[in-house]
Amino acid sequence: MATNTTNTATLSPTIQTYYDKKLIARLIPNFIHLQWGQKRPIPKNGGKHIDFRKFASLAPAMTPLTEGVTPDGNSITITNVTATPSQHGDYVEVSDILDMVAIDPVVDEMTDVLAEQAADTLDQICRDILVTGTNVQYANGKTSRDAIAAGDNLTVDEVRKAVRTLKRNNAKPVDGRNYIAIVEPGTTYDLQSDEKWEEPAKYAGSGQIFSGEIGRLYGVRFVETSNAKIFEEAGADGIDVAATIIFGKDAYGLVDVAGSGAVKTIVKPHGSAGTADPLDQRATVGWKAFFTGKILQHPAIVRIEHAISG
Repeated sequence: MATNTTNTATLSPTIQTYYDKKLIARLIPNFIHLQWGQKRPIPKNGGKHIDFRKFASLAPAMTPLTEGVTPDGNSITITNVTATPSQHGDYVEVSDILDMVAIDPVVDEMTDVLAEQAADTLDQICRDILVTGTNVQYANGKTSRDAIAAGDNLTVDEVRKAVRTLKRNNAKPVDGRNYIAIVEPGTTYDLQSDEKWEEPAKYAGSGQIFSGEIGRLYGVRFVETSNAKIFEEAGADGIDVAATIIFGKDAYGLVDVAGSGAVKTIVKPHGSAGTADPLDQRATVGWKAFFTGKILQHPAIVRIEHAISG
């Protein structure tokens, strides 16, 4: 008996580009932790490593110059920090017959949902890298995570201590004036009652307001997200412990998601699975990302661990 084989078209380059661009357009506004890292393209031909460069500071040039004498000059120490990208992704099955030569409304809508998932995935990967920083400050004078008790909340004093640490470590402000703090939604309740709290509209002017930004206090711009790190049941009496991350410029690096082809949409039409789908019953829409990040300057990041207000 003869076997009928169905040749199924693939996405045209124009339609593939459309879906990829739409995925990226939906990804970027949902990124919180990825906003301030040094960005590097993915390695060509799927290389296994990404190198970030870390430049050591030069000591002040205190010796006066002598007229007519060329000084010895100096050299900059460059350290390569290597990170290994990994692939992440997911897909959903589609029962509808997909249009592979025009913009398919089902794929179009599914791309929105998948983009939100991809954004959450990459944002949480970046978050989990940032919370491995070595500078830890426990709220209310506690000395360990499991000692954090109810009421050991993030306070103005804790924020000022973290800023003091960053300044002593010569961490550069992200925008030339302010550091960044990433907080969970309940954390800033007490901070916002401080008389020096400023809403973004009062200080940003024509400057950039970051995604999730809610205000500024004592040289720190606060960005709120439900993706902020929570160590569940890790405190005293099993309470949840929040990690607020405060950092300066060039504290970390990551894959350039927007500009290097690191994220793509994958559409598989009915019949594309061959013998794995003998009756052409399944089509899929998915995403795949090639991603990693790395802390470049541990002295430029402070993690404050504290109880959650309310």
